[in-house]
Amino acid sequence: MAQPLHLTDDMFDAEVKQSDIPVLIDFWAAWCGPCRMVAPIVDELANEFEGKAKIAKLDVDNNQQTAMNFGIRSIPTILIFKNGEVVDTIVGAVPKAQIVDKLNAHVN
Repeated sequence: MAQPLHLTDDMFDAEVKQSDIPVLIDFWAAWCGPCRMVAPIVDELANEFEGKAKIAKLDVDNNQQTAMNFGIRSIPTILIFKNGEVVDTIVGAVPKAQIVDKLNAHVN
C-alpha cells in the first residue's frame, strides 16, 4: 500500500520541482482539525494515483520556509504541481471527489 511522501524544506526541489509526474501536496499541521479530516483522503490518493502522480504531505510547523514561499495562510491547503509549477490550489477540507477531479485534470 502506497503512503504519501512526507516532504521537508530540504527535499522540496528534488521531489517536487524536478518531478516528471504531477505532485499533490497537502499542507497540514498536527493541531489542525480540518487537516485530520483531509488526511485519510490523501492516504487513499497515494494508493489510487501510484505511478501517475506523487502524493505528498508537508507539515507547515516543521517546514515553514516552503509554506512561506507559497503563501500558505490557511490549512489544510492542497497545491498541485506540474513541471515544477503550481497548477491548482484547494483550500479547506473538501470532498474527495473535488480533489480527485482537480488532480485528474493534470494527470496524463
